[in-house]
Amino acid sequence: MSHKHNNPFKKDIEINEESEKTEEVQQKNEDTESHLQEEYDKLNQQYIRLAADFDNYRKRQEQERESLLKYGTENALKKMIDILDNFDRGAKALENVEDCKQVKDSFNLIHKQVFETLQKLGLEEIEAEGKEFDPNFHDAVMQTPTSEHPEHTIINVMQKGYKMGDKVIRPALVNVATVE
Repeated sequence: MSHKHNNPFKKDIEINEESEKTEEVQQKNEDTESHLQEEYDKLNQQYIRLAADFDNYRKRQEQERESLLKYGTENALKKMIDILDNFDRGAKALENVEDCKQVKDSFNLIHKQVFETLQKLGLEEIEAEGKEFDPNFHDAVMQTPTSEHPEHTIINVMQKGYKMGDKVIRPALVNVATVE
């Protein structure tokens, strides 16, 4: 005969073991939650610092851009002041000049100085006459039927065009040859 032996303490031990396991699981969950909260707080602080750094960077870049435009213009104006001085001297000199050649030479000298100053600032004349028409650099304001020039060749420049690097400041106004 087999006797089933029911030990009341065994049930208490099992309940205690289950309770300890539950407490362990709860402790692990709390540890995990605590770790996740710490990690979240750490990442959130990093995000806030990064956002502030980026905002400061953006403001600094904007100030630098404004400063560059302001002082870039200032440098260009300083270079042009010398030319104004030459015009003033030329105007005074014209009061007593009777020689047209001297006026012409003075005018050409100042024109050359203006163009050289603008070249130093990056201005380039767009080549046009004798070149093939390119709508990126030229505006055709006239077309002339001719057999003397190949079709689409620029035969006359009405107004010079200028560019700065790859950017067209003003296209050249041109007369383009067409087939007769």
